[in-house]
Amino acid sequence: MGCQVILEFRAAAGRVADAQAWLRSVLPDTRGFEGCETLHCIQNQDDPDVILIVEQWATRQHYERYLAWRAERGDMEVFGAMMAGPPTIRFFDYFGI
Repeated sequence: MGCQVILEFRAAAGRVADAQAWLRSVLPDTRGFEGCETLHCIQNQDDPDVILIVEQWATRQHYERYLAWRAERGDMEVFGAMMAGPPTIRFFDYFGI
C-alpha cells in the first residue's frame, strides 16, 4: 500500500514566505514524478516556521529516485538555503487498520 513520507523542516528566520513560494513553483513537478501518489504541505499553527510535506509514494525507492533527481538538479541546495537546519525525513508503512 505504498510508502508514506513525512518531510519536516523549519524555515530560516524571515524565509518562510520564500520557502512557500519555492515549494509552489516546484511541487507540480514532484506530483508528476513517477511513483508520487499524493503530496500535501501543511504549516504548524503554533509555530508557522515549521512546515511538513506529507507524501504518499508507490515505494520508498520511487521517493529515493525522486530525491536523487532533485539533488542532481541542485534543488536541494536552493531549498536548504531557506531552512534553519537540515530537514527530517521519515518513512512509514500502513499496517492495515
